[in-house]
Amino acid sequence: MNNLPTVRTEAGFLPFDEALERVVAAQGQELFALMAKHPAPGIFSSKGVYARLMEWSLRDPAFKARLFRFVDVLPSLDSPSEVVRHLREYLGEDAATLNPALRMGLGAASLAPGLVAGPIKSQVVAMARQFVAGETPDDLLKRFHQNTQAGIATTVDLLGETVVSEAEADQFLQRNLGIFSAFDEALRHHPKPGASDLGPGDSPLPRLNLSVKISALSPDVQPADPEGSIAALKGRLRPILRHAAASGAFVNFDMESHKLKDLTLALFRSILEEDEFHHAPSVGIALQAYLRDCEKDLRELIAWARTRNRRIGVRLVKGAYWDSETILAGQRGWPVPVWSQKAETDANYELLTLRLLENVDLVAPAFASHNVRSCAHAIARARALGVDPRAFEFQALYGMADDLKWALRQLGYRVREYCAVGDLLPGMAYLVRRLLENTSNEGFLRQSQLGEASRDQLLRNPASLLRDTSAPHARQPRSFSNAPAADFSREDSRRRYAEGLATVSRILGRDWPLVIGARRVRRTGELASLNPARPSQLIGRAVRGTREDADAAAAAARAAQPDWGRRPASERAAVIERAGKLLLERRFELAALATLEAGKPWAEADGDVCEAADFCAFYASEMRRLGTPRTTQAVPGEHCDQSWFPRGVGTVVAPWNFPIAILCGLTVAPLVAGNAIIVKPSQQTPVIAAVFVDILLEAGVPPGAVNLVSGLGSDVGARLCEHPQVDFIAFTGSRAVGCALWEVSGRTAPGQANLKKMVCEMGGKNALIVDTDADLDEAIPAALYSAFGYSGQKCSALSRLILLDAVHDRFMERFVSACASLPVGDPSLPGTLVGPVIDESARKKILGFIEQGRRQSTLAFQAPLSDALLASGGYFVPPTVFTGVKPDHVIAREEIFGPVLAVLRARDLDEALALANDTDYALTGGVFSRSPSVLERARHEFQVGNLYLNRGITGAVVERHPFGGFKMSGAGTKAGGLGYLENFLFPKVTAENVMRRGFAPPDA
Repeated sequence: MNNLPTVRTEAGFLPFDEALERVVAAQGQELFALMAKHPAPGIFSSKGVYARLMEWSLRDPAFKARLFRFVDVLPSLDSPSEVVRHLREYLGEDAATLNPALRMGLGAASLAPGLVAGPIKSQVVAMARQFVAGETPDDLLKRFHQNTQAGIATTVDLLGETVVSEAEADQFLQRNLGIFSAFDEALRHHPKPGASDLGPGDSPLPRLNLSVKISALSPDVQPADPEGSIAALKGRLRPILRHAAASGAFVNFDMESHKLKDLTLALFRSILEEDEFHHAPSVGIALQAYLRDCEKDLRELIAWARTRNRRIGVRLVKGAYWDSETILAGQRGWPVPVWSQKAETDANYELLTLRLLENVDLVAPAFASHNVRSCAHAIARARALGVDPRAFEFQALYGMADDLKWALRQLGYRVREYCAVGDLLPGMAYLVRRLLENTSNEGFLRQSQLGEASRDQLLRNPASLLRDTSAPHARQPRSFSNAPAADFSREDSRRRYAEGLATVSRILGRDWPLVIGARRVRRTGELASLNPARPSQLIGRAVRGTREDADAAAAAARAAQPDWGRRPASERAAVIERAGKLLLERRFELAALATLEAGKPWAEADGDVCEAADFCAFYASEMRRLGTPRTTQAVPGEHCDQSWFPRGVGTVVAPWNFPIAILCGLTVAPLVAGNAIIVKPSQQTPVIAAVFVDILLEAGVPPGAVNLVSGLGSDVGARLCEHPQVDFIAFTGSRAVGCALWEVSGRTAPGQANLKKMVCEMGGKNALIVDTDADLDEAIPAALYSAFGYSGQKCSALSRLILLDAVHDRFMERFVSACASLPVGDPSLPGTLVGPVIDESARKKILGFIEQGRRQSTLAFQAPLSDALLASGGYFVPPTVFTGVKPDHVIAREEIFGPVLAVLRARDLDEALALANDTDYALTGGVFSRSPSVLERARHEFQVGNLYLNRGITGAVVERHPFGGFKMSGAGTKAGGLGYLENFLFPKVTAENVMRRGFAPPDA
């Protein structure tokens, strides 16, 4: 056992120390013995609904998921009939677990909902009371006095995390300030501190300890813009710190999701560097041991505190968002920020414990854990270092581990109880997190109190547990994986984007030639590309191509296509894969160019580049698959297969709103299939198109296989589409142009070899339905971004918001307030969400729609434009929301392609679906509902090509969300999906008789 090595050296876990382990084990056994004398009531006990639910959840993970989803939706259900309906949908006959009396009732046709709903809500409220200390300040003070008498200190957490408007943030601020007032009054009447309110030498500690989450301080929290976010957060944090200083209270900065971690740390340091808060109040911050970079953060925090000579507290927690952090990282293709195994977190916790105890001269550690091993390790380490037992404290949640709290107090250690306070039913998010913790397969409470592990096993060194854990099975390699978007909560991503903007700004104003075969056709640039946020800035000039240029490009493509098309599919795929890699190598310069030429905010522009790279990788992978003939049917004596060969020459007509992604997808799909392409870019974004074509040529696409002819759609565009040597058209754009080109493709010109194929994606009039039981904390941000992200200039953007009658007023009150927090500005600034529209023509058209909306409906919101934006001359349109919109109103029927949202009211789901489908378009749509039956109806009845449930309706991802619609939204093709390449290929079936003289090869 001497000096057993730890397994995960990358974590920097502590080496095994046999002498220390004996002390930890002895201390742990002492704690267990004391806990046995004072067993915790309630949690995991053999009686009560909570115990039944936990036992069932542990046996059946599927039941646990259904139960927690029902608990989550319950607060939004206003009527008994809705409670019963959701109970049946989620739990069915298993609902009897909540209340055995329901076993017969749920199956009865004459069931009275009122007889069921009341007891059910009461049961869940009772569960919430187990974890929530109270609903009012009076409830909190009662618990505070009880804790003081028991020698336990208290920390307060006001339930309510994410706010969507300034008004909600102001309300949260007032709730926090109200806590100070309530405690000031209470402490005047009860001035005697409890045992845990005294530090080394009986020095008094702050009696009030308040935890604050930054997501509840401001709706304007954007990790991509830390400076702007910190400025907004400080506006509400300063009053809290001032009241704390006046009251002698302690303020703790809670830690939330990983995306806010760096911002929280930066805010903590920044505000404490202000002279006013250099010495007071007492402050601390939570750190999460399940984060892989937590040890680095702690080292940097301690170094900062020493430089500033500022004493701070650190609450060390394990972390409460493991599932969501793991899932979101998997969705985004980012490194998972948390340790994958519970034992890794526990081992890291012990390393961080040592770091904290080594610095108690400057740091006041608070060890927040229900794990006896973790507490015993902290005690043993403190003794070995000679740390005063009152120089640190232990923390545990209200309603949990009461036996451990008592045992630690018996040993003379300071204990603080973390008390959540707020409305019980609306506080379901907190309750569900606690339920998840208690039913975790690896949770200490579960293992210890259900007898699944012995005390010796529970006290083992977590690093030794890692040694015994086999490595997880490696995932099977995929032929394609999506490029992860930049994480702008990270400083390096923000720095590289800023560098990209600087690089691009130095090369603006160039003339960009046509590319026809091997020739660069240079003439004085006649098409000026301007920055839509600052039209005085010239991005570049493109040549205005002529019909003669179009004819020359068609001839060059026709000449180059046979050789390119004969190359093996694998060779063409390799070329397109190289193009994708070049896009990613230059991602920040390309994204910056999209910001300047197309007005795309940072995240939108970066996503544009990533999607383009995804198209390259995915279509290359698909072409490798299609490049091998496929046996159609195995029969004796005959070999039958299907193969594919290119259609010939195609014209790509690309839009300006996704100037990299859609242009790339429309081009590389037919290219990798062996066709030759003529790119006709949008006249608003010709510079991006020219740069992209250069990348294709650099990657190895031969001259003539890709050509670039910029110009006006009415002359060069029309000629390229009607040309008899063009075999297909790949188009994305407006309905008017798309329908006109559809007619062109249907006409057969003299000398035309093939019936002309058209791949067509047009616009949308997309709807989002919000059901009465929707989670508004999720629905409101999703609706905001879907409607106003990139100024609504996406064919998938939310245009019609359909609210069921019972949720309409509640939703709109919060939604309109949230709209006021939309960051409108120059997209080159990292905090901007809503930038300009593409040009002056678009601006005038959208403003015309707004005027029609004013005449027909009610203006509910319109954002003010700052003097600076107005003075810039940029093409800015204020985000605008109309209510009282009827189905026949212009703004409910016409595609607007700007930041204008029409809100319609529906009596019920039947009417909501009818309104959603009452449009010429069928592109994207969505539903926010927590009713399984409603979501199932949407799957079958909502007429759209891309349906999004309980999420925003924009942001399709290649392969994951193949994109495209029908009706007047397009021809039903799915970009980024299986089968898309077949639009650019002809199928060929070959049947060979392999039988000779009655004999066939063995494999035939």
